[in-house]
Amino acid sequence: MSVAAFVQALEPIFQKLASLGDAGPDALRAELARAFPVDSPEVRRIRELFTRGVDEGWLCGQEAGGARFSRVARPSDATAGYSVDAVRLAGPGVWHGHPGGEIDLCFARDPGATFDGHGEGWVVFGPDSAHVPTVEGGAMDIVYFLPGGAIDWKRPRP
Repeated sequence: MSVAAFVQALEPIFQKLASLGDAGPDALRAELARAFPVDSPEVRRIRELFTRGVDEGWLCGQEAGGARFSRVARPSDATAGYSVDAVRLAGPGVWHGHPGGEIDLCFARDPGATFDGHGEGWVVFGPDSAHVPTVEGGAMDIVYFLPGGAIDWKRPRP
């Protein structure tokens, strides 16, 4: 397996994101949860590839501050203009802002683990939001979709 197989498994999500246009965060989360629930075959395959990729070393090969991570794809027509990152996180990550928003597909590695207070599934942050991504109650595997790849690291907090 490889990163290319992981990106290929994300293709239905890219197609859905392209069709949703400028839907607000709540509408976007609801539509993604409806189209791709965490127990759907597509999402189960993404989860399987994520775990396999970390185990085999082709995903999340970098480490800093207790997080393992990797860039999966740069924004392109094939990714509906989104960059994609994979992160295995336990505890707090690095504070950052989302100029265009952030869409996260979260998989709990430990029962009861939460990402910014949310369990497994889809979490969506709107444009111009910011946070310290925090996993509590264990670890989570998270697929981050960033419109245009836009992210602001360590800018002053609002």
